[in-house]
Parts: sequence; structure tokens; C-alpha cells
Amino acid sequence: MFEPWGILVILIACPLLGGLPLIGWITYALTHKQLSQVGTGNISVSAAFYHGGRFVGILAVLSEAFKGVAAVLLTRVFFPEGSHWELIALIALVIGRYWVGRGAGTTNVVWGFVVHDPLVAIFVSFFAIISFTILQSRRVVKFGVLLLFPLFVALLHISDIPRMLAAVALAGLMGWIYTKIPDDLNLPAQEAQTESQAMLEFLRGDRVMVSLDEELDAAIVGEKAATLSQIKRWGYPVPKGWVLAPIDNPQLLTEFLQPSELSPLVVRSSAIGEDSEQASAAGQYETVLNVTSPEALQSAIVQVQASYNQPSAVQYRHDRGSNDTAMAVLIQQQIQSVYSGVAFSRDPITQQGDAIIIEALSGSPTQVVSGKVTPEQYRAFVLETENSSSVQLEGQGRVPQALIKQVAYLAYRIEKRYHGTPQDIEWSYDGQTLWVLQSRPITTLLPMWTRKIAAEVIPGVIHPLTWSINRPLTCGVWGELFTLVLGERALGLDFSETATLHYSRAYFNASLLGNIFLRMGLPSESLEFLTRGAKLSKPSWESTWKNLPGLGKLLRRELSLEKDFKRDYHNRFIPGLSQLAQSDIDNFEPSKLLARIDFTLELVRQGTYYSILAPLSAALRQGIFRVKDGQIDHSVTPEVAALRSLSALATDAKQVLLEFEPQQVFEQLKQTPQGEKILREFDELLQDYGYLSEVGTDISVSTWRENPLMIKQMFVQLMQGNEPQSGAKDAINSIFAGKRKRSFVQRRVDIKGRVTEVYSRLLAELRWSFVALEKIWLKSGLLKKTGDIFFLNFDEVRRLVVGDDSRLIEELDKLVELRRSQFVQDSQIIQVPLLVYGNTPPHPLAPSALYSDQILQGIGASPGQVEGRVKVLRNLQDVPEIDRDTILVVPYTDSGWAPLLLRAGGLIAEVGGRLSHGAIVAREYGIPAVMDVRGATWLLQDGQRVRIDGSRGIVELSNDLRPE
Repeated sequence: MFEPWGILVILIACPLLGGLPLIGWITYALTHKQLSQVGTGNISVSAAFYHGGRFVGILAVLSEAFKGVAAVLLTRVFFPEGSHWELIALIALVIGRYWVGRGAGTTNVVWGFVVHDPLVAIFVSFFAIISFTILQSRRVVKFGVLLLFPLFVALLHISDIPRMLAAVALAGLMGWIYTKIPDDLNLPAQEAQTESQAMLEFLRGDRVMVSLDEELDAAIVGEKAATLSQIKRWGYPVPKGWVLAPIDNPQLLTEFLQPSELSPLVVRSSAIGEDSEQASAAGQYETVLNVTSPEALQSAIVQVQASYNQPSAVQYRHDRGSNDTAMAVLIQQQIQSVYSGVAFSRDPITQQGDAIIIEALSGSPTQVVSGKVTPEQYRAFVLETENSSSVQLEGQGRVPQALIKQVAYLAYRIEKRYHGTPQDIEWSYDGQTLWVLQSRPITTLLPMWTRKIAAEVIPGVIHPLTWSINRPLTCGVWGELFTLVLGERALGLDFSETATLHYSRAYFNASLLGNIFLRMGLPSESLEFLTRGAKLSKPSWESTWKNLPGLGKLLRRELSLEKDFKRDYHNRFIPGLSQLAQSDIDNFEPSKLLARIDFTLELVRQGTYYSILAPLSAALRQGIFRVKDGQIDHSVTPEVAALRSLSALATDAKQVLLEFEPQQVFEQLKQTPQGEKILREFDELLQDYGYLSEVGTDISVSTWRENPLMIKQMFVQLMQGNEPQSGAKDAINSIFAGKRKRSFVQRRVDIKGRVTEVYSRLLAELRWSFVALEKIWLKSGLLKKTGDIFFLNFDEVRRLVVGDDSRLIEELDKLVELRRSQFVQDSQIIQVPLLVYGNTPPHPLAPSALYSDQILQGIGASPGQVEGRVKVLRNLQDVPEIDRDTILVVPYTDSGWAPLLLRAGGLIAEVGGRLSHGAIVAREYGIPAVMDVRGATWLLQDGQRVRIDGSRGIVELSNDLRPE
């Protein structure tokens, strides 16, 4: 029984011992520095030397040596001396050191091994000292030791198999940790404590011979070199190269490299801050080609370094607000180019669309970037599916088309590697290999703004008043959730920049979201998965572990969502809505209406939290439990419930009026007692669901209660026989009998429906308060036209109520008219781009959609196939006649569009996913639907015959354009 207890003690005590942050405590006690908040953030011996000085470093070594020795001696209490359990104890110690103590554990292992096996420790130490003296490379020595010490263990203890295996496991663990954790020794030596600098400069001797094969830090060698090393490690062809950091002596490198006429070198700048997202510094620093001798190499290095301080470069940094730092130098083998050029993964001129722009010519790429030669220009589109990819090319020239397509695909893949950040890529082809010479962000295209997601959250053209209320609410809740997960890593992120308006439409900041995802260690497609049901790749275990505390907090929020919402529903929302409903706002003064608006907004703020978290929770659970869309009941969702009630009421009306005139239905119903009962029920339905509108999140849009015409039209058309397919309805009802409604997923979907109802009711009350306020101002002459109030922002409304801003009152008419004019212009833009770049994008051009001559690709959202004629519907002002032969083509779907699907044969939407309003209702009534078909309202024409496949997400086109 003694040994099992020993195993238990080792596996518990050693990780805890390794996790003790003794170095952090020592450093803080003597210097008041938190190692977790400086340098690389590691709590390591090198960090103690770097940030605390020699004395602190020595104490750090002693503390970690104590841990290693203690682990071995603890093992000997339970096991014989020299047992393989001593190595297992060191493995457990290193695991605790890395996962909890935020260090590599090298010192622990070294001193622990001295006690465990002094002979092996002496052999390995001798090898390490000799190797470092000759090679001056910490990296080579570090990984060489990891290969050597298991070998020595095997040679000296060849019959002890468990000991050999434990040594291999320990070496493998240390090697893996070395690839994951940065080292403070890589930080600039001149920024370390004065007494530590000499030692650090000696230990950093491998910087003289650093190559692009290594993982490089942009803060030391510049973005250009660091990016090329990353691209090379991804497997793309990059010419062999070496880097001189700003503090390195070039002598050893110039002696090692022997350029000649047969193997020329190119010397390039890699300044700190160059080729970054903030500044490209294109053309500001020197590049020296055709270096063919050691003397010329020495001169070229000096020339490139000196270019950092030339007047134009200094002025450029000043104009861009960049700090003066230092110049690293990149030396590469020069490619003998047959063809070369540059490729932009996105068009930097039009700043929209999916076109890849390629410039190419014969010979050196410097001719292209110099501007002295006009290159051939091409536009390419990469079409990629799960099983295949192809490149469509526009433009012809002397450069082979196959090569241009290869360049286009290279640009496409590198952009994806950088999470969709547009890339400016310099390339060269030597007759056999397509080389990457440089890749940097296209700074003029940042930040990137995406219409995806935003088109469903806040669809359509948006008035200033709506945006001034929605933006801070939405950004605030997203910021709260992200900060919950990130903790300290959220510092420096401005969540107020999460969303903006372009062309009076909402866009989300894809650059910011990408940065957030990187900090969270999540895949770049995470947000689309959470909100639109897109496919999500798995995050790494490392990132999951790193974010475990924050994810745990978010999980607790998710698990308590139902309880929290029910509490707020009964304690806040229901009393608040009841109080608002009992108000006679027609008799309120402006100040009292403003107080009512503030009261409503407090409830809306809390409702916004649930309106974001509830859909995320439902989508997550559906993805985790793999519940199909068709197995979910959305009857709690207000628009679905309203349509069901309207359909049932229309069926009753048909039994009362066996024959009727569509234009006289309501008059005919008044003529019988049964008909009057149906009208009362219709009024009750309108009262119950009158808070819904065409766009549920836009308070500038009239509610059903204010404008019941569309609901009356739907009622009549349902009476004419256009009702949902009963088979689909019965199937849905059978699916949700019994326990299914109490499933984890269904409960979250039900909560989502109740949240939607509460949130929509609150927004309707908010709208009605503003409408009442506008009536007062129209009567007093402060405003001129109905709807003017929605062209003000909320702060301006408040100032007008208070009445202390005379300048605003004087300029009010001009301000409203200017914004109304801009709104009208933006409303006439039929097709806005899915992605725009920068904060001032140009007027949108015709979109570049992913399509062949006969097929449009989207997201399959409701299964089935149907053929019919297109009806493009861009708004709900004039509801057309629709039947089962009609394929509706819409820009987006919200609650107001849903009733149209009762009559249509199929649906095509430009945005949206499987969780959008249109998709839910389409599945409810068995109507095939394809979402996210880019440019559909622009590409398709009324009367055109199409066939849609709602399972595969395909729209097949026809040239038949005969009008109906």
C-alpha cells in the first residue's frame, strides 16, 4: 500500500509545488514588479534576471532549484533512489510549472536531474557548454540537450526500460513547452536591468545567426522578417534568409555568408513597425540588390541601416504618429526571376468585392513596385467549396495564365491564414517555384467592416435616432461578454468601435472581432457560428485552457440564463411593461415623455443582454447536441405564433364566408354574428402582436398596431386558400410531442422566443414615446414633417426637451433636411457590399458575387427543391400578388417579411443563415430557402425562372425572362 500512496502524493504535490509562483513573489517583494504584467508575461528565471537584476535572478534560480531537488527527494521517501518515479515527479513538476506557474521549468529539471543522475547531468552539461561556445545558439543547444539526455539515460541504464521511457517523455514535454512559451531573453538586452545586460547579451549570441527558419518576434526583428518566417513555417516557398537584429554585430554573419556572382544576395529593411497594420512604410527604406561579395554585403547592411534615419523616413513616421524604434536587416538569397509582381488579395482602389488584383511582368519585382514600368494587370476570383476550388480570371497578357491563377490562389490562402486581413504580396517565379518575397497588410483597407451578422441584427436602412440608441446598447453587451472571457487581455480593446454605419446600414468591425478572437484563442469564424450557425473549427486545447477562467464565468452565465431571465421577467420586465401600457402618453408633456423614454431604456439595456446571450446560448446548444433545425419548435417566437394564430383565424373566417369579395371581406364579416366574433378576435390578435414591425430592432419603423394594412392583406390572402402545408405542420407538431420540448436545446429556444417578445414590446413602447413627442413638436412647429424626429440622435432629442441649446434649435430644420436627404440617397442604393474597408468607403459599385453562368451559391436553410419565377422584393411598401409559383428574392428577412412566406413557393435572401427569421418560418411551412446569396436582388430579375435546392444551398438560373 506504500507505493500507491507515493504515486498519489507525487501526482498531487509535485504539480502544486511547480505552480508555486516563488519567482513572482521574490521579484515583487524586492522590486514591486509584477512579472505577469511585463515583458512576455512569463514568471521565469530569465524574466527575474531581465526585470529584477542579478540578485533577484540568483534568488529565482535558487528557488526553482529547490523545487527540482525537493521533487526528487520527495519521491525517495516512497521509492528507491534512482527510480523512474523521480523522472515522473519532474514531469508532474514541469506540468504544474507551465500550466499554473507560467514558466518552462528548465531550472527545475536541471537541478532535479543533478540529484537524480549526476553522471548524466555532467555529460549533458559538458555538451551544452561546448556547443554554446562554438555555435552561440541557445535554440540549437536547448533542443540538442533534449535529444541528448534521453540518449545518455538509455546508454547508461539500458536495462531500465521505464526509466528510458520517462526520460523520453520528459524531453518531449520540455520540447513542446519550448515551442509554446516565449522567452524574456529574446527581449532587447539594452532594456534589461543594467547589471544583467552583459549576461543577457552573451546568452543572446544566437541572434547573430538567426534565420527565417525560426519563429521570430516582430518586436525585435520587424514585421517583414517575422511575417516571412511565419509564412515559411506554414510551408510556403520563401527564399532562404537571415536577420540582423538592431543590436547585433554583423561581422559573424558577413563572414558566414559568401555572396558571389553565382549566388547573389539581397539586403532589405525590416524596421520595427514596418509592414504592420498601422503603417506599411512602403518605399521609405533601402533595398540593395545583387550583393556579390562580403565587402559589398557589409556596405549594403550599413546603407540599409542608415536609411532608417533619412529625412523622408523620419517625416513618414512623424506623419503616421509612429514611434522611432530601430532597424533590423533582412538578408536573403536573390531569386533569378522569370516573372514577378505584386498581388492584392482585395482591390485597394474600389475597396470592395472579392476580386484579387495582380500586377505582373517579366523579370524583377522591383520594376512593379518602382512605378517605372507599366505591368500587366489581372483580376481574379477564387471559388472554393468543401470539395474543390477554381480561379476565374479577367485580363490577358504575356504572363502565363496558369501562373496568374497560381498567384491568385496563393494570395487567397495567405489572406485566410491572416484571418481575412487583406494582404499586399510581392512574388517571384524562377521557372520552377512561385516564391513569396513579402506579405503585409493593406493598411488603406483597415479596419474591415462586415455586413454579415449585422444585416440580421439590425437590417435595412437605419435612421440616426435608432442607431444612437442601438449602437451603445449592442456594443456595450458584446464588450461585457468579451471582457468576461478575456479578463486582463481585454485591455486596449475599444468595444465602442464594434459597429458603425456605412450607407446608413449597420456594419460590424471585423478587424476588432478578429483581434478579440485571436486573444481568446478561438477560430476566426466563431462569431458567425454563434449567430448564424456557420461551421466552426475546434479551438486548441492550449487556448481553451488559457481562457478557462473566463469561459467558466461565461458558462455560469449561460447555465443561469433561464433562472436569471425568469427572475427579471417577473420582477422587472412584466411590471415595467404593465406600467408603460397604462400610461396615457397622448397627454404627456415633453419632460414627462423624456422620463418615460429613460425608464424604457433602462429596461431595454437589460433586455439587450438577454437578446444577445439567449440566441448565442441556443445556437451553442444546438451545435453541441447536434439537433437538426427541423427538430426545433419556434412557436414561442412572436412572429411565428402570430402567423399561426392568423392562419387559424383565416380558416374560421372561410367557414363563415363561403363566398366573398377580397376587397370586401371585413365589411362582409360585419354582417353576421359569427363574422363579428372573428373581427373581435382579429382585433385581439392585432392588440396582442401589434408591437411587431417589419424590422423588430428599428424603432423608426411603424408597428403592426399603427399600420395594420399588411396584416389585413395577409388575412385575406390566407382566406383565398394560400395556407401552410398541413403535412409540414403535422410533422412539426408530432416532433415536439412529449419530452422533446423539455430538451436542453428546446428550452433555450423557448427562452429566446420569450426574450424576443419582451425586447420587441419594449422597443415598441420606446417608439410610441418618440412618436408622441414628435406630435407635440409638429404641433408647435419645431419639426416640419412626420418622421423628422428619427433623423435626430438621442442626445439631440434630450437637448431639445431641456430647451437650453438655442443653436441646435436654430439649425434644426437644416440638420434634419440634410440627414433626410442622405438617408434617401442611401436608401436608393440597391446593393451594398458585404465587406467594406476603412472608415470612409467609396460609393458601392455593382457587387462581385460568387457565381458561375448558371449557378448561385448560398447557405441551405430549409430543405427541399422547387422551381418558379422570381419576384424581387426590396421593401414592404407594396406587397405584390404571390403564389406557390413565386420565388421571393429579398435583401434580408425579419418579422415583417415572414407572412409573405405563407404564399410563396421558395425564398432566396442576400444575407442570413439557418437561424434567421426567414429560415425559421420557411422550415415551419416546408418552403425551400437559400440564404446568404450575395447580390441576389441585383443578379436576378422579375419573371426569371429559377430552381432552388434548399438542402445544398444552390440556385440554378435560367435565361427565361418572360414576364408573368
